[in-house]
Amino acid sequence: MRVFVPADSTAVSIGADEVAAALRSAGLDVVRTGSRGLYWLEPLVEVEAEGRRIGYGPIQANDTATLVEALQAESRDDPRCVGDVDELLASQGQQRLTLGRTGRVVPGDWDDYVAHGGTAGLRAALDMEPQAIVDEVKASGLRGRGGAGFPTGIKWQTVHDQEVTPKYIVCNADEGDSGTFADRMLMEGDPFCLLEGMTIAALAVGAERGYIYLRSEYPDAHRMLEKALEAARANGMLGESVMGSGQAFDIEVRLGAGAYICGEETSLLESLEGKRGVIRFKPPLPAIQGFLNRPTVVNNVITLGSVPAILADGGAAYHAVGVEKSRGTLTVQLCGNVARPGLYEVPFGVTLGHLINELGGGCASGRPARAVQVGGPLGAYLPPDLFDTPLDYEAFAEVNSMIGHGGVVVFDDTVDMVAQARFALEFCAIESCGKCTPCRVGSVRGQEVIDRITADDDRDRNIALLRELCETMIQGSLCAHGGMAPFPVLSALNHFPDDFEPRTAAA
Repeated sequence: MRVFVPADSTAVSIGADEVAAALRSAGLDVVRTGSRGLYWLEPLVEVEAEGRRIGYGPIQANDTATLVEALQAESRDDPRCVGDVDELLASQGQQRLTLGRTGRVVPGDWDDYVAHGGTAGLRAALDMEPQAIVDEVKASGLRGRGGAGFPTGIKWQTVHDQEVTPKYIVCNADEGDSGTFADRMLMEGDPFCLLEGMTIAALAVGAERGYIYLRSEYPDAHRMLEKALEAARANGMLGESVMGSGQAFDIEVRLGAGAYICGEETSLLESLEGKRGVIRFKPPLPAIQGFLNRPTVVNNVITLGSVPAILADGGAAYHAVGVEKSRGTLTVQLCGNVARPGLYEVPFGVTLGHLINELGGGCASGRPARAVQVGGPLGAYLPPDLFDTPLDYEAFAEVNSMIGHGGVVVFDDTVDMVAQARFALEFCAIESCGKCTPCRVGSVRGQEVIDRITADDDRDRNIALLRELCETMIQGSLCAHGGMAPFPVLSALNHFPDDFEPRTAAA
């Protein structure tokens, strides 16, 4: 009997290794995979039955004896049985276009990757001219999954059109936003998918070298990427002649040093070059003068991980999913005060309310949700009357918010929104690279102004001053770090004004 237990670092942190060891000692054939992202069920054990995988969870090591009995009896009446896991994902409305293999394949196993459809996109790309590859990505409507949602095909086209060589592919794997883990899940659970996406990008623009800039806090992802790189070279995906095409391309992993600002692409490039991570002025754009002042594609993990499916199935098939100018799927990372946290890969267009209440099961505390922050620590806080906002880049822009990397953090009605607003500015100050005054100084002065507001020190004047300061930061900061730190502050002021009332000494 084959059973599958995640080796994903989140699952491991709550006992997956102990569960796997106990099942092995019971004589079962245990296969370690990535996670399906159903974190409220982890550690999740799946058993192979008639071509399907039946899930049981959450399971702890001291539960394995009764689990083995249930498996041997093929019992579906066990209270921990969640049924066919693929059917469960489908019933949630998930469409696993990017993370379809994560949780199914053995990470780093080349043959298993190919058996599950891996390299189909790369082989299709090898039969195409570079411009045709770029056109297919354009046709898909894929937009960057890490920030403002810039069209990926347009970025690739810019690099493709540059005559300067060499060119580079840089993967931004510095996943530092609060409530985000999709990049890590893909790298730990299906690392070849990222390598394949980067190789397709290299074929499209004529690059011979790629770099994965990985945050140092992801040791398991680092280990898995290195294993996958070795296997990719051994099987011809990387090296002097990609799959016998005659084009050279190889990838190297570089570790960051824990700076949040290096999630910004120009700071990342500075760090990649061995310099202090500070932002660069734009223009020139990295697509024209990026790594070592050469044309560079900079995309994040999920963006590049979406490319193999696009090339395998065609840009039109990907474009058929989603709404308006937001095509395909978004890897939503739902966490915070929510009953069913995890990763949900859903088509663009579903609403925040659907995510929180239908998929997430509402707040874990049982209390009503009061606010949700989307897009990381610098994302706006949205109140319940905006929970009908669809996951759509333009729809979020209309409510002065952003989707960013797809992190969704839920808060119940006990949250202190003025504390959350102040934290945004404190975080901005700590993580600022210090290059521009609005970010470096404004974030500190903003905290002081909030303190005066809550102390009832000339409250109306200081609220006006806080708004003016936020506008200065938005308009004057050199990058999105300082330019977006005011979003949570202003959204708290606008949607939760009562929290900015004076605090008594007892409070």
